[in-house]
Amino acid sequence: MTNTPSQISGVQLLEVSPELAGQRIDNFLRTQLKGVPKTLIYRILRKGEVRVNKGRIKPEYKLQAGDVVRVPPLRLSERDEPVPLAQGLLERLEAAIVYEDKALIVLNKPAGIAVHGGSGLSFGVIEALRQLRPDAKELELVHRLDRDTSGLLMIAKKRSMLRHLHQALRGDGVDKRYMALVRGRWDTGKKQVNAPLLKNTLRSGERMVEVTEEGKEALTLFRVLRRFGDFATLVEAKPVTGRTHQIRVHARHAGHGIAGDSKYGDEEFSRVIRELGGKRLFLHAYALTVPLPDGGELSLEAPVDDTWARTLERLGE
Repeated sequence: MTNTPSQISGVQLLEVSPELAGQRIDNFLRTQLKGVPKTLIYRILRKGEVRVNKGRIKPEYKLQAGDVVRVPPLRLSERDEPVPLAQGLLERLEAAIVYEDKALIVLNKPAGIAVHGGSGLSFGVIEALRQLRPDAKELELVHRLDRDTSGLLMIAKKRSMLRHLHQALRGDGVDKRYMALVRGRWDTGKKQVNAPLLKNTLRSGERMVEVTEEGKEALTLFRVLRRFGDFATLVEAKPVTGRTHQIRVHARHAGHGIAGDSKYGDEEFSRVIRELGGKRLFLHAYALTVPLPDGGELSLEAPVDDTWARTLERLGE
């Protein structure tokens, strides 16, 4: 197979040789389509424009010997166009988009990436998406996730969608569910934490939230998903209200700090999880159901990252 030139026109048919069998389709295309940005590869995969043996496939499809991969015509940018800011981040975020239509983008935000620039960061998710979608002039965050929290994040491409979702978030139209790995044995009978939260900004500019009667009403529903003896519990958390750091502070208030939470967690517990390879905050927005303006409903789930999956596997052993 030959490397592709910098300008590609027309459809390409690539046959998979036996030594490349077992490779994921996205990795295969990245090696075969030299000079094609990864963002473009993930886009044509997500839109179903890449066919294998004339059928649609998912980006995680594993190739078999003899498969015929059909690549649609690609229009590449000229070589001397400026390279956009932080190409690696742009590629990660393009690959993280789980849903997109004319008015909405939902992505599975990786842990460690801020939703917007500021506090020493020149850019975050929203700035990157404005580069990835230059034609979408009205891109705005619908809601936020903490920098170290991963999972489903909504970005409106149109003002009308932003207004619609803000209204749904103010009522009880949006169902957001998180997974958290917490210290100790969470009692099955403890189904909710109802504790008012007050936000303080420290002199350093850092935000800290505490449970206090002077705070705003805050309610989180919890459900046990999996136990790891008495050492740790995987719980589902459904915030009924939307306060800053709500799940993290409510988990600590219940006596079960979240793994990897340097602000509200338990350092000894987090250290053990880190030694198992869990170098992250174990809070992930995994499920989302939102009403759409046309009366329909969008339901999405986002998988956890490899770090999370491997750590729980080791914990289970």
